[in-house]
Amino acid sequence: MASPNFEKALQQLEEIVHELESGDLPLEKALKKFEDGVRLSKLCADKLDETEKRVILLMQDSAGNPTEVPFPENSDQSDV
Repeated sequence: MASPNFEKALQQLEEIVHELESGDLPLEKALKKFEDGVRLSKLCADKLDETEKRVILLMQDSAGNPTEVPFPENSDQSDV
């Protein structure tokens, strides 16, 4: 089975957190949900790391050196 994309994995992780926080799950089911959450958390972190590496490659200067450009603090999503 293929791994979910970042958005789907994050949504599933949020659902698991909500279920675990409810405290209504039996121990075995809660443990299984926790294991699934750890797996999804790692998947999300890996995808974020991969994306960061791709962005750094795209931000190289003419000499091939990576340049870091901070995002504007008051970025407006409507400009994207």
